[in-house]
Amino acid sequence: MEDFIFADEIDEVVEPTYKPWKILISDDEKEIHTITKIVLSNFKYENRGIEILDAYSRKETIDILKENNDISVLLLDVVMETDDAGLLVARDIREVLKNRLIRIILRTGQPGSAPEKDVISKYDINDYKEKTELTTTKLYTTVMTALRSYRDLYSIERNKEGLEKILSSTQSIMKFKSKESFSESVLNEFISILNLGINRFINNYNVSGLILRFHDEKFYIEGKSGSFLELDNSIILSDKLISSIKNVIKEEKSLFNNSVYIGFFKNDDGIIHIVYIESSVAINSDEKSLINIFATNVSIAFNNIYLTNEILDTQKEIIETLSEVVEKRSKETSNHVLRVAHVSRFLALKIGLPKEEADKISMASPLHDIGKTGIPDSILLKPGKLTAEEYDVMKEHTTIGRNILGNSTRPLLKAGSIISYEHHEKWDGSGYPNNKKGEDIHIYGRITAIADVFDALYHKRCYKEAWPIENIIDLIKDERGKHFDPKLVDIFLENIENILTIVKKLS
Repeated sequence: MEDFIFADEIDEVVEPTYKPWKILISDDEKEIHTITKIVLSNFKYENRGIEILDAYSRKETIDILKENNDISVLLLDVVMETDDAGLLVARDIREVLKNRLIRIILRTGQPGSAPEKDVISKYDINDYKEKTELTTTKLYTTVMTALRSYRDLYSIERNKEGLEKILSSTQSIMKFKSKESFSESVLNEFISILNLGINRFINNYNVSGLILRFHDEKFYIEGKSGSFLELDNSIILSDKLISSIKNVIKEEKSLFNNSVYIGFFKNDDGIIHIVYIESSVAINSDEKSLINIFATNVSIAFNNIYLTNEILDTQKEIIETLSEVVEKRSKETSNHVLRVAHVSRFLALKIGLPKEEADKISMASPLHDIGKTGIPDSILLKPGKLTAEEYDVMKEHTTIGRNILGNSTRPLLKAGSIISYEHHEKWDGSGYPNNKKGEDIHIYGRITAIADVFDALYHKRCYKEAWPIENIIDLIKDERGKHFDPKLVDIFLENIENILTIVKKLS
């Protein structure tokens, strides 16, 4: 990552509306509540007023604290329903509720019942005052000091949470292999880091973002959130936005501009991505630091995702090339394996397989007939009907394909091995090579089987003419529960128009 540019704050930012600091008074004397509220009635710290909550017993205090995890200061009486009720509250806050942030100011009208030295040493409190010494000025000063301490501790805690979030976010984005889902994830993680904890203090706060790929002087949207969700991918972005982004591209440096972050990411192949995030309030120094750290990891991840996709694209190209060799040798109709791949992917998604699995089937299914490389030309290219002995030899292509691919540990080739071996098995157990039946046949094989048969029937071969679509549909209906998985047949027939569209584009 390049160093960041911190531009002059030229954009107008909406003034945030801050939530008040929450202060809890826990005391069994109503007069203490009334007096405290009067003294603090005009209190403000960092442009934020206060909201005072009231509790009159240990139980009430704990219940309120459970419901409000953003209370900053507790003014706590030692003696309420029992002589040690306040001390027990202090203990419960730290040990049971595990709240380390709230500032506890212990107040007592009976200092002899809870000596200061003993209380300070035994309980995790932040201040100890006798009620008689809490004059108007001293109460004001005490609360101010406590809030300042709470703010600083919260900032430390938030930065800690931010770093933990960066670690988990980095682990999350490193797992992605699809460029599309990767971009969406990166954008979401950026926004979640920026959002971390700030809604606790600010009312009118929101964040929107875009991930753009820059290629041939054009921008392509790969991810969007917030106010950009309604933006169509084909819509031209505003001149002001494009101008700002192009300046970042020219400088090859990321930029913070008050409420805007524009991240510049360029991988080893020269592909440029821009992360554009705009907040309704100014981005503070802590948030900038967290974004900087995460951006460094994103830069590495962007490079990794393109390297991964380069490997996958190379594998796909090799598989398609090998499949074309088989296709040409066996004089199959042009693009047969590509059509089978696309139809297989469509069926995989429709039957509910994850996109990653559907993509795997699509990339591996062209290998379904790779074993035909081991079949003699006299049988493979015979124009007429095969004899029983020749058909037995032809059936060996499933085992040959499995043997060619089966030793690989690569997911794509392992999938190709399964498809090659099982795509001639039949639902009723009458297929080959192992007479598997029903769901014992791998879903990869079941999907490829129906896609392969359909395409073979729909197109002319050296030994037959193309079938009319009506005849093909009748056969597939007849083979429901015999040759083909019934669920796949239903899906196939329900989507026949979409499948014909796919096939015709590649014919």
